[in-house]
Amino acid sequence: MNQPVIGFIGLGVMGEPMCRNVRVRGGYRVLAVDRDPAPLERLAAHGVEAAGNIGALVRGSDIVLASLPSGRVLDELAHANDGLLQNIRTGQTFIDLGTSPVAMTRRLAAQFAERGARYLDAPVARTRQAAEAGTLSVMVGGEAATLETVKPVLACFASEITHCGPVGSGQVVKILNNMVLFQTVAALSEAYAIARRCGVDPALLFDTLAKGSADSFALRNHGVKAIIPQTFPLRAFSVEYAKKDLAYALEVAAETGVDAEGAHRVDRLFDQAIAHGLGDQYFPVISRVVDDSL
Repeated sequence: MNQPVIGFIGLGVMGEPMCRNVRVRGGYRVLAVDRDPAPLERLAAHGVEAAGNIGALVRGSDIVLASLPSGRVLDELAHANDGLLQNIRTGQTFIDLGTSPVAMTRRLAAQFAERGARYLDAPVARTRQAAEAGTLSVMVGGEAATLETVKPVLACFASEITHCGPVGSGQVVKILNNMVLFQTVAALSEAYAIARRCGVDPALLFDTLAKGSADSFALRNHGVKAIIPQTFPLRAFSVEYAKKDLAYALEVAAETGVDAEGAHRVDRLFDQAIAHGLGDQYFPVISRVVDDSL
């Protein structure tokens, strides 16, 4: 049986290595589109073909994957002239690898279904390094049978693929994952500031916490690798991107009647960081807002 042709839209920090792994590890024919020609040039060396535009990519693909910066961008591409919805056809599968609003995801899935296409929301978690290594975690919403047909493609860049339920469920799990992560980083920022002002070495504090019940992925990565050295690079998961994801979680919290006060507190920290000109830096930079004497 012939392999499907894969279309890949969005070759940013995460998209480029995912696209490369689909081509190199999976051996699929891959068509790609991005506004920036640089990643297309790099991927051409691996056999990825530049499709030219969204319409041509969709028409030439069997499975279309999108790794875009926001749900707004995805919605615009879906409804653009010669965009996704104008070109999607019966039997195709569309997979949103980005983090998008739940309500919008369900609306788009219904619009794709009207055209005979299947839709999965499959936001990814973990770092660019994991994207390079093919060890991302993917949280999938949609029909289980559809997921089974595309699992070999997702496995090119993911070591964990979790079916979370019907369409939109992958987004719910992903945005709640991020909501908890952001609140944990805020708590670590507070602990860092308190320890430092008490004359306790924050590195010693975090090392000790990692040996006890306060241990976490956020502590060992965001805490130890970013907050302790006060290193917050660009082209990482910025405050502005984090605020976008948190807004999706707060939207769902409001819809379900949950008073997510901890998440609102982090949202205010994000606003303060942006007001201080830190919006494009790696989001644990909120530690500088918490410990404003730095």
